[in-house]
Order: sequence, then structure tokens, then C-alpha cells
Amino acid sequence: MKKLIALLLALVMVLGLAACNTDNPDNTTAGTDGATQGGSEDATPEGSGRVYYLNFKPEADAALQELAALYTEKTGVSVKVVTAASGTYADTLTAEMAKTEAPTIFNIGNLSGLKDWNDYALNLTDSAIAKELTTDDFNLYNEDGELKAIGYCYESFGIIVNTELLEKAGHSLEEIKDFASLKAVAEDIHARSAELGFDAFSASGLDSSSSWRFSGHLANMPLYYEFRDKDITEQPATIEGTYLDNFRSVWDLYITNSATDPKTLSTSTADESKAQFTEGKAVFYQNGTWEYAGLVEAGLAPENLAMIPIYCGVDGEENAGLCSGTENCWAINSQVSAEDQQASMDFLCWLVTDETAAQKMVDTLGALPFKGVPESSNVFLADGSKMLSEGKYTVSWAFNHTPNVDSWRATVVTALTAYSADPTDANWEQVVSAFVDGWAIEYNVVNG
Repeated sequence: MKKLIALLLALVMVLGLAACNTDNPDNTTAGTDGATQGGSEDATPEGSGRVYYLNFKPEADAALQELAALYTEKTGVSVKVVTAASGTYADTLTAEMAKTEAPTIFNIGNLSGLKDWNDYALNLTDSAIAKELTTDDFNLYNEDGELKAIGYCYESFGIIVNTELLEKAGHSLEEIKDFASLKAVAEDIHARSAELGFDAFSASGLDSSSSWRFSGHLANMPLYYEFRDKDITEQPATIEGTYLDNFRSVWDLYITNSATDPKTLSTSTADESKAQFTEGKAVFYQNGTWEYAGLVEAGLAPENLAMIPIYCGVDGEENAGLCSGTENCWAINSQVSAEDQQASMDFLCWLVTDETAAQKMVDTLGALPFKGVPESSNVFLADGSKMLSEGKYTVSWAFNHTPNVDSWRATVVTALTAYSADPTDANWEQVVSAFVDGWAIEYNVVNG
């Protein structure tokens, strides 16, 4: 399908590349598949190129429309932003790419998407926007090693810490640098929980409202390190479970240093775990950057919050950052004119270097991995950015490769529940089987 579009687009460009943009840019109007579009009334100055940004994130539409207008006011360059309706981006992109005035900036979400759109994505290696990055951990490279899409924002998860309680227990963040030091601190707090009035970890609930934190996010740890060792970048048919002993160590730490009885985890909910943390009953709480606003609204002071990596005892993990990932990667259309490509490059660089634009982008999107952007007010995102700036490696979202994800996770949760209630080696073997054998089974279900 994409190859056919490429042939059609090439023919259209030969016949009509120089055609003027006939879309009415005056106001935001309905676009393809319910998309919204906006832009500037001013014509593009001769030779300056045009920018057509096909936006992937509906929640960023208002900010991008505002920034597009501001950029046009400052530079005279026409910038049109079209935002695909939620869940329709792939279809909208396919339709818009077949048009004469195709998007000049578009989103590629992952390596699978890059395979589809590689021929349309300009090589951004050593480009101006690439030089503004603080890390390339979120970027997409093709098989030839060419940088084809820039990861421009990301989310992270790790272990959230109530630093006030940590200090009351006589410890500090600086102590925790790896699994051994995390374990020492957590076990000390748990041993003195009656005296302190709080415990180490909030409930590791395996109720459906909470289990994704462990069958998805915690499971990412053994998957990430196995995939890193083997340079796996696509969904494998099988896994070996090389780091499942490390997974066991973390899980044991969570469930044995908590006020919640491990035998009750099957009915322990996300709300229960969050409440234990917000009510000052636990120092540690595994979750993500998205929890920040809710924790502050619940009364926790920003200065008493921090996020640290999920340590699991792997060599070199003192250099690990947060588990971070994104489906938001900028690509510049390689099929449009050189003038349009340059105009698009200039616009992207402006978004992350201009003081006003960069602040708006951070306020809207959270963490952006660029040198010139201000820190987010989200403490967890700021923690993650600091780690990146210190050269710590990102633990990427390997769980995105999980086959038949809901079914695989359900099997893992069932095994974890049984093990938690009776933590024997035999029951742990069932967890290993759920991971390894379950992966192969679910891969075959999906792929035959």
C-alpha cells in the first residue's frame, strides 16, 4: 500500500510540486477523518518554503496552533498544523501523503512504522534538530543506520520516593545507587516500620487495576536487559528469560517489605497502593511520571517527591536512568521540496530553542530531550532529564514488543499471584514458564 502511494506521490510531485497551497488557512476547520487544521492567512514568502505539520497528539493541538501563528508572525513562513482525530493518525497520514500539498512534518511511532514510512523520511543524521538533542535514546534509525525520526517527548516510570519519609527513617536518596543499596534501605525501614509509623513499599497489588505496573512495567526490566544483550529491536518469536532471577529479586523486595500481606495481593487495588503512599504509610511506590499531578493534588509537596530507577541487580545499573519511552517522533518528508524541508527543519529547531516556544512545548508535552528547553514543573520528568544530562542510559520500553499483550500479562499475573501467596522455587518456575513459554504461545497465536 505504501509503495503504491509512493509511486502516486512521485507522479503528483512531478506534475504539481510548484502548485500553491489552495487550502483555506484562515480558521481551524474539519480535515481528513475528523482532523483539525489551522494556519496563517499570510502567503508563504517566495523561496522560503512551507510547513505542514501533521500532529499526532490531539492534546497538543491548541498549543501547536498558537505556536504556528506566532512563528508565521515572526518569520512570515506559512505554517499549517493539522491534528488527526484520536485513533486515526495512520489513516490520516496515508491519505494526506497522497495529496499534492503533503505534510512536511509527520509522526512515526516505532520501528514498525518506520518500515512503512522509511522512503518518506528524510535522513536527519547530523541535522540541525539532531544537534539540539541531549540523547538519541528515543530516536528511530533504519537498517542502514540513518536517523529517520527524532523522539521529541517521552514519559517515564520508576520508583517514586517520598523523600521526607526517607529522611525521617535516617536515609537519603544519595544512598540508593543500585539494587543492593535499595534493598538495604527498604529492609531497614520495614524492620523498623512499627517504630517509624510507615513501611518501605506500598502494596504491589495484582488486582486488574494495578497489575499492569508489574506484568508490564516491572516485567520490562528483564525484557530490556535480555533484548539489549541480544540487540533485539523487533518482536522476537521466543525469549530466554535470562534476567528473570533479577525480576524475582525485585518482586521479593516489594512484597516482603510492605504492610500488605502478600497473600492478599490478588485483591489489592491501584487505589489502595496510591493511598498508602499519599497518606504517608509507605516510602516507595512504583509508578510513572503521569502520577505526579495526582500526588500533588492529594497533598504531597513537590519538594518531597522524587523518582529513581527500578534497580534489579544488573551489572552497571548504577548508570541506569528511568524506564522511558515514546511513540512521538518527528520525521521530515523527504519527498517535498528542499525549500519545504528547510522550512520544516527551521520550525522544529525554533520550537525547542526559542524561549517562548520551548516553554509552551514543555508545559504541553512534559519532558523534551533538547538542550534549550526549560525543565518541566513535573519533578519526576525533571529527575529523568537530569539523569539523561548526566549521561545515564535510558531503560527503553521493551514491553512494547509483547505478543498478544493482554493474554500474556494475564498469565504472568496468575503465576505471580500464586508465587506471592507461597513463594517457593516450584511456584517461581511457574512464573518463568508464564514469561518464556507464554511468550512463544502468544507469539504463535498472533503470527501462526
